[in-house]
Amino acid sequence: MAIQPKLTTARLMIRPFDPSDAAEVQRLAADRSVADTTLSIPHPYLDGMAEAWIATHAPGFEAGTLANFAITLRSSGELVGAAGLVIERSADRAELGYWIGAASRNLGYCTEAARAVIDFGFQNLELNRIFAHHFKRNPASGRVMQKLGMRPEGLQLQHVKKWDRYEDVVLYGLVRSAWRRA
Repeated sequence: MAIQPKLTTARLMIRPFDPSDAAEVQRLAADRSVADTTLSIPHPYLDGMAEAWIATHAPGFEAGTLANFAITLRSSGELVGAAGLVIERSADRAELGYWIGAASRNLGYCTEAARAVIDFGFQNLELNRIFAHHFKRNPASGRVMQKLGMRPEGLQLQHVKKWDRYEDVVLYGLVRSAWRRA
């Protein structure tokens, strides 16, 4: 049985989610501004959704298909967001995703946590490629990807549908050979 590690940065403890995190996940994810810029977070964020989401993490990690982490402050343990990888082992690649609660934005936590998750993906999971995408109307997420050393790979017009609105998506990627230079 694989045990998901804790990742430590200067300011953050990036750790597996625990069922006790559910109330705080629900509080943070229920903010419409969090759901608005992510494809997979619904709004409204109903009772039980956080528990159900967290319950998928350990089995997904054990199966080698998922590595989701809680982003917490080292100083206080406060949960501020999430970052993770959806892994496709047959291609040695993963999709990076992240979100930060509204009160903790613009403090560099997302970049710091995502960098640790990318390092984990290349070092520990031996991935060859990590990619991510953001809604075109959310350039802040693109700036995070650029800070991580990811490169823009294309624009997908009206690629997804969020709340009955078609969204343009910008794709970024990073391969192992470029990661060390990032």
